Amino acid sequence: MMNLAKLSIHKSLAPDKHLVINLASDKDLDRLHLSKVEQDYVKERVKSDETLIALNRINQHVFIILQKKTGTDSQGLESYRKLGHTVYQHAKTHRITSLGIQISNTALAYAFAEGLLLSTYEFLKYKTDTKKHTYRLAEVLFSEQGMNKTSLQKLQTLVEATFMARNWVNEPNSYLTARVFASSMKEACESAGCDVQVFDKKEIEKMKMGGLLAVNQGSVEPPTFTRIEWKPKKARNKKPVVLVGKGVVYDTGGLSLKPTPHSMDYMKSDMAGGAAVAAALYALAKLNADVYVIGLIPATDNRPGGAAYAPGDVVKMMNGLHVEVLNTDAEGRMILADALAYSEQFKPELVINAATLTGAALRAIGTYGSVAMGTASPDVFAKLKSVGEGCYERLVEFPFWSEYDDEIKSEVADIKNLGSDLAGAITAGKFLAHFTKSPFVHLDIAGPSYLHKASSYRTSGGTGVGVRLFTEFLLSY
Repeated sequence: MMNLAKLSIHKSLAPDKHLVINLASDKDLDRLHLSKVEQDYVKERVKSDETLIALNRINQHVFIILQKKTGTDSQGLESYRKLGHTVYQHAKTHRITSLGIQISNTALAYAFAEGLLLSTYEFLKYKTDTKKHTYRLAEVLFSEQGMNKTSLQKLQTLVEATFMARNWVNEPNSYLTARVFASSMKEACESAGCDVQVFDKKEIEKMKMGGLLAVNQGSVEPPTFTRIEWKPKKARNKKPVVLVGKGVVYDTGGLSLKPTPHSMDYMKSDMAGGAAVAAALYALAKLNADVYVIGLIPATDNRPGGAAYAPGDVVKMMNGLHVEVLNTDAEGRMILADALAYSEQFKPELVINAATLTGAALRAIGTYGSVAMGTASPDVFAKLKSVGEGCYERLVEFPFWSEYDDEIKSEVADIKNLGSDLAGAITAGKFLAHFTKSPFVHLDIAGPSYLHKASSYRTSGGTGVGVRLFTEFLLSY
């Protein structure tokens, strides 16, 4: 885990500090005590309709934000996250190690700091020449008018948890096997106060998780199944919310081999759903959230080894259903199905599944959001989408009509693991719905989970998508 900037709150910020100052209008410029040259420069920038104005003094950098009509709706908050990223780029260029933030609106201050801090992430584990990466933003100071202790703790925890998920996603399979992934999740979540149990291959066999075992057949590495539980003494819900995350640590497609490049070469990211679930449980425990949550992460790689499962095979799943395998690259739904069946013993009041499941979801909406569908109530979907808008991990709800069930009917088994060429994201969700009777939400995060090029504060590689969405949703559950 990389070192995060130290965060603190102060009654007033020293006038000689590097500062970010938010102004409601250009009329407030008088209180900044600018020199004549600075006043002229700022006025010119204001005429150009700029939102962020940077002043470079001899020993101080001042970043002036003109709020204008920006509100605290989802677009307004996101604009401040992006401003935070822009300021970080300035800070990095000028090697600024300490930065004060004077934004009186709490929501905007939080969003700005979120964008700033999320931008500081770097994955340097395998970099030999570290001299190019010596810069670090060491501390961020907040004016007490715009930040309180509760918000500060949440901010620090969510950034830390997001970085944790990003690290897991960015690790290559040469290091992050299913066992290493499970061990790392266990260490992190237990340190936060969760109860964690990791099941090995023999225990998975006893539980008759046929889907997980089938996908693992071609691998020399055994599978794992991790259960993470956060159950506070005064939880608001007696029955748990269960989060299920796909943990395919590397996916070749199996015998239905993926093409490469631009497909198999970044399949170390196919466990992003599992990373998001584990990191969210870590965050909820660190924040002592009063909600009962269980996380389930089945993990394996998917390889075309000599014993690999093959198209045409029929697999008996944990809940007794028989699945005809038409494509071994539709492996995520096979391992998730067993996890969903396992969750039934807890009689959950809600199950949310997160997975990098289909190219169809990516093609439908790109990297700008995740696809959502399922059997949960409209209120649950409305709340999830509202939270997603707030933290800008947006969701697009797809239909879940009964007609889509026909797409996965099998002539030789109960269901098949692949539908037709149409509505692939939805038929994948329909497959999963056969394995839980609880209110169910399926999130296909294939689009935003891994970026080949950075997008503002979403750095290239693993983005940690889902961590803030799950945590914010359950904090307000």
